[in-house]
Amino acid sequence: MRTYDEIISFLGNWGAFQRMVFIALSISILPNGLVGIYIVFVGDTPPHECRIPEEYNISETWRNVSIPMVMKDGTLQRSSCFRYKMNAIRNFSDLNYIPDVDVNLSAVEQEKCNDGWIYSKEIYQSTIVTEWDLVCDNDYKVPLTSSIYFAGVLIGSFISGQLSDRFGRRPILFLMMAMQNVTIFAQIFSPTWEIFTFIFFLVGFSGFSNFVVSYVLGTEILSPKTRAVFCSLGTFMSSGVGQLLLAPCAYYLRSWRWLLVPMAASGLLYVPLWWFIPESPRWLLCQGRVEEAEAILRDAARRNGVTPPEVIFTPTEMKNAHDKKEKTYSILDILRSCNMMSNIITCSLIWMIITMAYYALTLNTTNLHGNPYFNFFLSSIVEVPAYFIALVLLKFCPRNFCQSSTLFLGGVVILLIRLVPAHLPSVAIFLEMVGKFGITSAFCIVYAITSEIFPPWCGTWPWGRAP
Repeated sequence: MRTYDEIISFLGNWGAFQRMVFIALSISILPNGLVGIYIVFVGDTPPHECRIPEEYNISETWRNVSIPMVMKDGTLQRSSCFRYKMNAIRNFSDLNYIPDVDVNLSAVEQEKCNDGWIYSKEIYQSTIVTEWDLVCDNDYKVPLTSSIYFAGVLIGSFISGQLSDRFGRRPILFLMMAMQNVTIFAQIFSPTWEIFTFIFFLVGFSGFSNFVVSYVLGTEILSPKTRAVFCSLGTFMSSGVGQLLLAPCAYYLRSWRWLLVPMAASGLLYVPLWWFIPESPRWLLCQGRVEEAEAILRDAARRNGVTPPEVIFTPTEMKNAHDKKEKTYSILDILRSCNMMSNIITCSLIWMIITMAYYALTLNTTNLHGNPYFNFFLSSIVEVPAYFIALVLLKFCPRNFCQSSTLFLGGVVILLIRLVPAHLPSVAIFLEMVGKFGITSAFCIVYAITSEIFPPWCGTWPWGRAP
């Protein structure tokens, strides 16, 4: 029996239809680079220290020394979470005592920042940290926010995959796009950290689902020869361009609520795509909707300027597609195959390693020495050559070499960062960017390899081969 790729071979590999789908799906992914990582700036913690209210009425000398000095990163810095007890400081000020002459400050008791904090506005006008005081005893809430976002990514990827199998790629893709933009817009008006985080969960649920469904739709429509290009220069390059745009947006919009405005507005790019992104003919065939699939393929042939065969699907293929009573297959059928089970375990481990490394490097950019906007821009722009290298490797090298070499480069360089002395921050930044280059290439390659190891299939197996 013919495979699906053999059936649609009359369309060619790179006609007007394929280019339209390629460009439209790439545009659909571009906003994901903007919205997926904005927590880097929205949730950053600027320098801060305890607030000393005017009502304490202490002299300027005692106000300047009311914050104890602590050792941090090898240097003495003003404490971010403690101050000297203000009752004692006020008494010393009233008596006109001189610090460290009349009073040994190390003997004075300390207390928490009971009157809140003062935040530096040198870099940010506001973040969720400054708005809701997510510091000191509450500093765990910042990484928890990101963890909850990725929990949304995990659940959303699973559910959207099931929904797209049930209701179609195209409607779920646009549903996730709409949900992504509605949730980001709602996030602008978050009154509390709890509501912000709940909405951020929904952003993760929809945003990454959009990416995954778009990638699946592209691999099902495009020919095998163009899937590697779609993976590298389509999905990933578009997301990378979005990340590049995030740095200047954050630089000019330094209030976190205003920064989310262009993130939500980027969804306007989705509106015209409704008329350019078709449903997956492969999925339609698997659902027995042969007439709809054939209509899309004939329209594709018209756009490509080729003449389709009079009979695209043979009677036997149409019968198999329409027969809803045949045995269907589930994930259990894959798990019964030792070869498939081995592939699943191996790919899952690689995916976990690459994902942790990629997002750890990306989210860490604001913690690097120097300007956080410039560091993030460097981290984003290094991805562009990584995608081209991934494409070259996928085109000319064996898959195992593509994956292992990029993982090795990223892993070794990241390990070397720990050996860089503290007084050479520029070397550490350079190594981190090289590591990001390797991990990004590995991320791009693992998508292509996974889609080849687990080819598109459907429940009744009329258009592919069972594992």
